[in-house]
Amino acid sequence: MSMQQRIETALGALQPEHLQVLDESHMHSRGLQTHFKAVLVSAQFAGLNSVKRHQKVYAALGDLMSEFHALALHTYTPEEWVKIGVAPASPVCAGGGH
Repeated sequence: MSMQQRIETALGALQPEHLQVLDESHMHSRGLQTHFKAVLVSAQFAGLNSVKRHQKVYAALGDLMSEFHALALHTYTPEEWVKIGVAPASPVCAGGGH
């Protein structure tokens, strides 16, 4: 199972209405599964600020967190997602050889 699939499986615990995990490692490193972006829409985020939402995601990922370098998180409630409909593009990595 790829790291991307493992992240998707772990995030299933948040009962997402929409989940997209992208492997963006090619933008940062050669051939290593190190950089990911997750777009997550879940009713469990209602009433939570972005820090609390991210803490929920980190808790769902558990030990997986130590197995990759970076995870860009875009977390939305279903209501927010209806208004936005798309996550922002990831910036190009500023850090050199990681």
